[in-house]
Amino acid sequence: MTRKIEKLTMTVDEAAQALGLSRNSCYQAAETGAIPSIRIGKRILIPRFALERLLDGAEVPVIPIRDSSKGVL
Repeated sequence: MTRKIEKLTMTVDEAAQALGLSRNSCYQAAETGAIPSIRIGKRILIPRFALERLLDGAEVPVIPIRDSSKGVL
């Protein structure tokens, strides 16, 4: 029997669709920190847990993630 593994993150496109936002608005919100996001290489991912907490009204801390492609925070 195969168990389906639930993803811990979603793409910006998936988050935009779930939130009812345009793709560009969601990218802009992720870049400005309005939507919690992490960058891994060139990909921007939205942690599901952080997004759910944000929508529930809880404050979500912004944690700087090292961008390995640029060598900076």
